[in-house]
Amino acid sequence: MEKQLTYTYDVIQVCLLAGKVMLQNGGETYRVEDTMRRIAQAYGAANSNSYVTPTGIFFSVEGPEPSKTQLIRIIERTTDLHKVTKVNSISRKISAGELTIQEAYLELERLDNQSERYTFPTQLVAAAIASGCFLIMFQGSWDDFFPAVLAGGGGFFSVTWFNRLVPIKFFSEFLASFVIGLLAVLFVYTGLGTELDKIIIGSVMPLVPGLLITNAVRDLMAGHLISGLSKGAEAFLTAFAIGAGIAVVVSFL
Repeated sequence: MEKQLTYTYDVIQVCLLAGKVMLQNGGETYRVEDTMRRIAQAYGAANSNSYVTPTGIFFSVEGPEPSKTQLIRIIERTTDLHKVTKVNSISRKISAGELTIQEAYLELERLDNQSERYTFPTQLVAAAIASGCFLIMFQGSWDDFFPAVLAGGGGFFSVTWFNRLVPIKFFSEFLASFVIGLLAVLFVYTGLGTELDKIIIGSVMPLVPGLLITNAVRDLMAGHLISGLSKGAEAFLTAFAIGAGIAVVVSFL
């Protein structure tokens, strides 16, 4: 009996760790629940229940012994779809019987402790170049390409820096968009840029919560109303913060 309880506990720990890695790195709520259920089934726990929200995961396994339920709290969330893909790969190996519980837990723990796949300078350069490309996509002039690159890079650097100083997303995104607005106005007034609106639009695109909006809609369509609405509210606050920061700058022109 004690051995069975230990095995059940190990199954729950593997499922919770897999769900945590996925949810922290941009996985949809319904995909997290489905992955946890499949892992539990692969290890013989046919009757498992999970309840996932953007800030926490409840998971239980039912069996002959009393049901065991555990909770894991999600505090920080980021976007790293590579880790989500790796968890899916580990889940498929578990379903195929290629990993024991101990091996699966070690692989998931190693994945959870991995640093970001791309360094901050790489992300900064990518965000800057993407800003210039967004400007061209929105019918901007090539003369404004480099101003958009500099403003977008400045905005991405600012949101990261401000978030370290004040770990509140709304304020960091508001201040970052404010910096983008100031840089765009500066470039236009000094003659380095021509179209203020195009520079601003291209520069704020790396801050736009595209993945969050997509996940909110997908969760709502899958019937996860609480998760979908909460993610939608978070996306709305992010969009409002970006718009407010730009509006403050433009209002003083």
